[in-house]
Amino acid sequence: MKSKKKLISIVASLFLVVSLAGCSQSQPVPEATPEPEPEQVEVQKETMKIAALKGPTGMGMVQLMENDELGESAIDYDISLLESPDDIVGKVISKEIDIAAVPTNLALTLYNKTQREVQLLAVNTLGVVYVLENGQEVNSIADLKGKTMAASGKGATPDFVMQYILKQNAMEQDKDVMVDFTLQHADLAAAMASGDVKLGMLPQPHVTTAMMKNPDLRIALDITAEYKAASGTDSDLPMGCIIVQKGFANEHKELVQQFMDEYKASVDFVNNESEKAATLMEKHKILPNAAVALKAIPYSNIVYIEGMDAKDSLTSYYQILFDFEPKSIGGKLADDGFYYQN
Repeated sequence: MKSKKKLISIVASLFLVVSLAGCSQSQPVPEATPEPEPEQVEVQKETMKIAALKGPTGMGMVQLMENDELGESAIDYDISLLESPDDIVGKVISKEIDIAAVPTNLALTLYNKTQREVQLLAVNTLGVVYVLENGQEVNSIADLKGKTMAASGKGATPDFVMQYILKQNAMEQDKDVMVDFTLQHADLAAAMASGDVKLGMLPQPHVTTAMMKNPDLRIALDITAEYKAASGTDSDLPMGCIIVQKGFANEHKELVQQFMDEYKASVDFVNNESEKAATLMEKHKILPNAAVALKAIPYSNIVYIEGMDAKDSLTSYYQILFDFEPKSIGGKLADDGFYYQN
């Protein structure tokens, strides 16, 4: 009897287990609640206003301009390309722009004019001036003696540099070498291209433009090389630079460093990938066309030399300009406050 009761008890227990299992299987398993995707937060870029000159002074900016257009730059750049240094002066003084690419003599002039409110970030262009000849007579500075050479911009920095070189070679402008300043850059380039002028001093890209139109033209003298020889040093001829508003730099040190990093990368791009850079220079209207840009790049000395590293060459250069005409640099030589240090 006990065995029978025990058997009934076991059967009942098994029935209960099966029933519970059946109930468990019939109950729907609640689905896991999906976690919400993280909300996409758009990072707002800081804005920087920049002015640059067309031509060599602005050439190093080209990749930075392209990356900004593609939305790939670290900063939202508002870049204005201008024709003349005079167009930049008012914008710097009124603080409409944060950073500018300008001739080095204008940089110091603005420093003096604004009571030290601008600083030099880096030299971005070395010598871009050459003597062209339609012929084979001029192969040294000494060969200029007794000749008439056309040039542009009387009282501009290339004029003073040439006077310095002549002086160091025991010659004098308008006595041993006659210089005709009648024509401006573009007109002189056209006159040399047509053959009307046989000997002239021009900056890039006008040198390249003239030579492309007249294959008989050649570079007779590299003024940068002649400047080094005249000075008896290995000092560069620093002709273009990047300046920053001092107040802006003090308030945005990290932003300024980001710009410097991107600008240096842009300069490297110009020198290492010149074909791509030339195409972009035409696109962004820094130079008239890609063909001129490609030939001009190797002769435009596009560099990135931070302020303090360029101090020695700038000091020598500014002294020469000051000796010829103090007003060409704003009346005073540079002090250490002129050079930006992050």
